[in-house]
Amino acid sequence: MFRYDFYPPGRGNGFIDYSDDEDLDAAENLTELLADQTDLADFIGFGIVQENIVMGDTENTESSDDEFEPSQDVVENSDSDFLVDTSEDDQQMDLDTTIKSLESKGNEASSSGTSSKSVEKRIIDDYDSNDEEDEIVRKILKELKKPRLKPQNITIEDFPTDLSFHPVENILAVGTVMGDVMIYKYTNEENIILSSHEVHTKAIRDIEFSLDGRDIYSCSRDKSIMMTDFETGKLKRFWDKAHDEPIYTLTVLDENLIATGDDDGTVRLWDTRIRESSPTFSLKEVEDYISCIITNNQKKLLVCLSGDGYVTALNIGSKKMFVQSEPYEEELTCGGIFRNESKLVVGSSKGNFYTFNWGEFGYHNDAFSGPVTPISLMLPITERIAITAGEEGIIKAMHLVPGRVLGIVGQHSLAVETMDICNDGEFIATSSHDNDIRFWNIKYFEDFDAINYNEKPSKKASKYNLPSSLHANRSDFFADLA
Repeated sequence: MFRYDFYPPGRGNGFIDYSDDEDLDAAENLTELLADQTDLADFIGFGIVQENIVMGDTENTESSDDEFEPSQDVVENSDSDFLVDTSEDDQQMDLDTTIKSLESKGNEASSSGTSSKSVEKRIIDDYDSNDEEDEIVRKILKELKKPRLKPQNITIEDFPTDLSFHPVENILAVGTVMGDVMIYKYTNEENIILSSHEVHTKAIRDIEFSLDGRDIYSCSRDKSIMMTDFETGKLKRFWDKAHDEPIYTLTVLDENLIATGDDDGTVRLWDTRIRESSPTFSLKEVEDYISCIITNNQKKLLVCLSGDGYVTALNIGSKKMFVQSEPYEEELTCGGIFRNESKLVVGSSKGNFYTFNWGEFGYHNDAFSGPVTPISLMLPITERIAITAGEEGIIKAMHLVPGRVLGIVGQHSLAVETMDICNDGEFIATSSHDNDIRFWNIKYFEDFDAINYNEKPSKKASKYNLPSSLHANRSDFFADLA
């Protein structure tokens, strides 16, 4: 359980020490090229150094080794808020070698004296991705060479408890711990706050746009559900005391139906066309909080995941339970549908993933272990790939059918609380206990679905940061994901 009301801010320690990671064949091709250039300015993607070569004989490009020497053993990466240990002797040797190489190239360019313009050079540009045997590695390296744009981070005063992208426009709605809804317009150049509305008296637990984007649904710890007009901010529907316990999650099923689940395991279905404030049906088949409600395009079943370890499928038409799984000795915290809605994948508080055939929820037919820390969020982005995040603050890409870690998409210094994907699939946004909302460009995943993942996974592939990640040195680059 990772909502604000269950785990207060500060649960994570904000420091990850990768200094004890096992040897990852640092002398091999790409690893050697990208090793530990921690104190050079201007990184692009991960492990990629900008080399600005000034042409012409009017400027002296000679410089001493002292100008490039790291100033401290522990360097803070301001983009990612991570502290990284870079004190090892072999790392310093690699850094010195790289510096001398860069200085030599700069001096050679200066002596040529043909132009006065600055030319950008990146180490990764000279690396041939075709030299790699693993197809995942080749894909990642090719994507690294492409520029990736994304909106700037948003920092708000109150803790963000959930966020939702508009289905058509470049709009992001943010729910806060104070019960407010904040509306932002985002671009790659700037983010503008359009409006702020006081909606609930207590913390918002979940916020979602309607399918047409005209309305915003929100539920709260105050047990109410609100339907707010997106354009005017006026309240259109209000379900006071919608549940007997605080509402944990809300899912929009279609233009008229929404489903909610509370801290006590009760699931309710609501029809916005009915003027009465009573639900279409209410069922309680579990004893712990409802973490996630999922349905497919047919809208016949509501699949509910709960804190007491059950997958419970409810039949919408008959208003009865369809089937319930065997109990799992862990909280089932998140889930998603894959492979043309034929597979349901469920994540747990122990970092495990369970795969079910859709409609056959009694017991999983496949399982694999992901991160060692709890997984609280899963966001399907293709038919096979999902973004996952949780307590450790690392946002990872997972190929879930079959199970395989692809790499790191991004990171926060504290636990990741919320996550959503924009309407065109180019960005995801995440928020953490540090009150930051960060954007990550994930458009490169469009090319990843066609890869053959049935081969034996490469241990090396899972160590690579993906192009969206802000990790910029070897300790982060080869974070232990196995």
